[in-house]
Amino acid sequence: MSRKFHKLYRERLCRGKYRDIRRPVLINNWEATYFDFDEEKILSIAKTAKSVGVELMVLDDGWFGTRNSDNSSLGDWTENRKKLPNGVGGLAKKVKELGMSFGLWVEPEMVSPDSDLYRAHPDWCLHIDGRACTLGRNQLVLDLTRKEVVDFIKSVFDRLLESGDISYIKWDMNRSMTEVGSSAVGAAQGRVYHAYVLALYSIMDYVTKTYPDVLFEGCSGGGGRFDGGILHYFPQIWTSDDTDALERIYIQYGTSMCYPYSAMGAHVSAVPNHQVYRTTPMKMRGDVSICGQLGYELDLNKLNNEDIAYVKKQIADYKDLSEVFHKGELYRLLTPVGNNAAVNEFISENKETIIVCTYILKGIPNAPIHYVKLSSLEADAEYTDQNGKRYSGEYLMNFGIGICYEADYKSEIIVLKKVI
Repeated sequence: MSRKFHKLYRERLCRGKYRDIRRPVLINNWEATYFDFDEEKILSIAKTAKSVGVELMVLDDGWFGTRNSDNSSLGDWTENRKKLPNGVGGLAKKVKELGMSFGLWVEPEMVSPDSDLYRAHPDWCLHIDGRACTLGRNQLVLDLTRKEVVDFIKSVFDRLLESGDISYIKWDMNRSMTEVGSSAVGAAQGRVYHAYVLALYSIMDYVTKTYPDVLFEGCSGGGGRFDGGILHYFPQIWTSDDTDALERIYIQYGTSMCYPYSAMGAHVSAVPNHQVYRTTPMKMRGDVSICGQLGYELDLNKLNNEDIAYVKKQIADYKDLSEVFHKGELYRLLTPVGNNAAVNEFISENKETIIVCTYILKGIPNAPIHYVKLSSLEADAEYTDQNGKRYSGEYLMNFGIGICYEADYKSEIIVLKKVI
């Protein structure tokens, strides 16, 4: 069922320039800097990122208005000149001069009560007359059922995307909808929800058709709005704001029930992890992220030489293997649910490359080797691994590959090539 869904979403639902091509490896500054950045700091991260093979620098929240925390400025999509003296366009130009593309975070459906937009148009948020509005992350939801709000959001994208060389947009939505009422539609909540989503799709349709060379990524606190409707417009979605490698094994496993890895934004982040404070090796963080749309969410300048070497290898391997991860068939050989390990198998479209991803979640003292049988190979064919060792398809499907529970957070990416 999953493989049918993956093919359906990849080939029939997704569309546009980026549907079938390899998308750029990116670095996002959010967990590296949060709101504390300026042009110099972003360029410093970008220079190091370029040296290890990253292709896209993404500037996250905090670049606009007086946004130094999450309590103001949503809706005021004008550069903070103290942070970006040359504006978004000037920063984009400098990043491009380094040999990288430039991307930007926006949350266009939201408004902060402490913003010029809200002060000018307090009635532009979803609300029910006579009831107080509930804040979430210090923000309110704009009423997309109103034409003037839709026109405003379209104008924001027109201004931003024409202000500089921006090739990527991360479209975020960081709160649930409350007080779902609108004078434009009426009091019935169901009608407002329906009209809201239709208006949202109309904006997404406009921006993707007007700016077909821009890669759009959906986001809603991560995967809060990971659905086929969004994938019709945006070919990838940020899978979760939880970037811990161990957590991501479970998250990506669940997401893969319906959605292909080509749709999953997957980033390597700093340790101790900012959500669960767990420390996992750089190798495992990369091995978990490499299956999705690979990115980094940390300050590369703070890594030691060993981890920088891992990053370089991860990116080089990703560029070699991403077509198999994103267009091949996925077989979940061992579920992380209820086990101390997870194993995924990816088979290329031409059946000539097989990638086996093994993840040890928890080490077990004196545990026997666990053999995992591969699936859907040719029994009478031969396959060779990275070290030149040969196996028959019959052996791999009936005996399998061994994984050892010798340590927590141990991972391996095994690449097998069919001998032609």
